[in-house]
Amino acid sequence: MALPPVLRDRLRLPVIGSPLFIISGPELVIAQCKAGVVGSFPALNARPASLLDEWLHQITEELAAWDRDHPDTPSAPFAVNHIVHKTNERLEHDVEASTKWKAPIIITSLGAREDVNAAAHSYGGVVLHDIINDRFGRKAVEKGADGLIAVAAGAGGHAGTLSPFALVHALREWFDGPIALSGSIANGHAVLGAQAMGADLAYVGSAFIATQEANADARYKEMIVNSTGEDIVYSNLFTGVHGNYLAPSIVAAGMDPNALPQSDASAMNFGSGGNSKAKAWRDIWGCGQGIGAVKNVPTAADLVGRLSDEYEAAKAELAAKTAFTAGRVLQAAE
Repeated sequence: MALPPVLRDRLRLPVIGSPLFIISGPELVIAQCKAGVVGSFPALNARPASLLDEWLHQITEELAAWDRDHPDTPSAPFAVNHIVHKTNERLEHDVEASTKWKAPIIITSLGAREDVNAAAHSYGGVVLHDIINDRFGRKAVEKGADGLIAVAAGAGGHAGTLSPFALVHALREWFDGPIALSGSIANGHAVLGAQAMGADLAYVGSAFIATQEANADARYKEMIVNSTGEDIVYSNLFTGVHGNYLAPSIVAAGMDPNALPQSDASAMNFGSGGNSKAKAWRDIWGCGQGIGAVKNVPTAADLVGRLSDEYEAAKAELAAKTAFTAGRVLQAAE
């Protein structure tokens, strides 16, 4: 199935910048979209709730102005992320705001609801639902999601445990709609790899934390630059849901990352830190395993430029390897 136009026609690179709790705001989203990738943010980042309308107004107007001034390089669409979980008391308000401003893409997390999908579809919006396994993917599509975000092992923040190869394969056995893959994608070779295994788009988060426009503590950005995949810890202590976090931030909060207790799922709380006194994401910093590719703190545009250059180089390398293999096969046949 072909990608819907909103996910096909205005992208410089097949990438969605994932919604980063606390970190993604208008500045980062606008920079991502101007650079040619989908920029997104969690609706809950706008606090108080009334600020969400202002943010959507700002993003819509600034991207429209960019498009008028740059007809040859129009902006990519933006996305709003809604936490579709019973603990989110703002959901109805936030869905009304994203519907008012006709957010091109809606990303839903931690639950799937037909009414949220219907609200987006009422004005032509596309809904992508993030999932960690095949069962959740089937439920999301049954309730009207247009596409899936496969959150595989190694993704930053709340993540699953399945290999991206296994997860994408399972989904593609029955689903031919849009799939974005999340999990350790921080360079252009990984973007192409996501497509090679059956996904349409790469879902990139941690690399964007270490950009100049990101609303993240400078120490957080520096920690990403100085860390690798071996510095990532998988735990459910901080929110009640398993996720990947930077071990140095756990140490800084006075805990042993190698001896973290388990949290009860009933402690699920996305801002206060579950059963821990340290708060995710204020004190305990989420991050994915792909951060070894992050060497500095560039602008979002420069990061997209690097990813794009690496993506094109990866395609050229693959073409050369394919041609070499074909040549060897031809020689053997002769």
